[in-house]
Amino acid sequence: MSLQPLFLLSLPRSGSTFTQRLLSAHPKISTCPEPWLLLPLLYTLRERGSYTEYGHYLMHAGVRDLCAALAGGEAAYRKTLARTALDLYGQAADADARYFLDKTPRYHLIAEELPALFPQGKLIFLWRNPLAMLASIAETFGRGRWVSYVLKIDLYQGATALVRAFQGAQENAFGVRYEDLVRHPEAELARILDYLELEPVDLRAGFSAARIDGRLGDRDGAAAYADISTEPLNKWRAVLGNPLRRAWCRRYLNWLGRERLAVMGYDLDELQAQLRAAPRSARYLLSDLAHMSFSPFYPLIEAGILRDKWRDFRAHRRTHAHR
Repeated sequence: MSLQPLFLLSLPRSGSTFTQRLLSAHPKISTCPEPWLLLPLLYTLRERGSYTEYGHYLMHAGVRDLCAALAGGEAAYRKTLARTALDLYGQAADADARYFLDKTPRYHLIAEELPALFPQGKLIFLWRNPLAMLASIAETFGRGRWVSYVLKIDLYQGATALVRAFQGAQENAFGVRYEDLVRHPEAELARILDYLELEPVDLRAGFSAARIDGRLGDRDGAAAYADISTEPLNKWRAVLGNPLRRAWCRRYLNWLGRERLAVMGYDLDELQAQLRAAPRSARYLLSDLAHMSFSPFYPLIEAGILRDKWRDFRAHRRTHAHR
């Protein structure tokens, strides 16, 4: 049987690296930290969404003209991209692997395209309690500060896209909640292996020895937990204590809404009750006020691009406009 792609799709801080480590313990599943391969390939077909030194919109126009010259049009172009990705997955996989697991955080941007691009592929959607996810974002990406605006595209566009992709993928999709995977690992892993049509093995036994070397992924979590632990499930309660964070989380839960949360496996009223019951504090109140006041301006100033340009300027390197 030829190598099949396996995509692990989730929002940030939802336990994807943890799940990847578990699945990589199976002898028929190969992986590497976060390939990010398909995003630039598929974005060649999108006029917007990328700013480059060479001019993305000009490249897009050129690719569209190329597609028009192909006998099969855009469909032929997409098939070629898929074959290229599968070839690279195959070179990175073990010789006896049945699946190559691609766990790339922002694949939610292309999640709805994956089933058609890889009809032989499998998709695992990993959900996590949004309150725990938001707290983990603050503790990791923000080092205690409320920096949700940095991941706005994930929290809003990503959540919408993943729910829509899960509903549309039908038999190609498998959903699992992080909380269930941690509390009942044997049962949930058995369900996943059954979906993948793989022989059952003790993945938990291989979890501590599983190594996924690379620069990307949750290295903090990998270092902190040598075995499956339920300790992360309730850590969020101490993080969302001040009134600004609680108000932000209430608005976000209401934005997600009852229907989207139900697809993810959560109940809006229950989550709101959990938030109300969390201990209150004034910690980080002033810091949060500053960050939340700045958040509307963050996407306008492109802080990451400005930072890189400043570094180039200081190093006496040429800087160029991105188009």
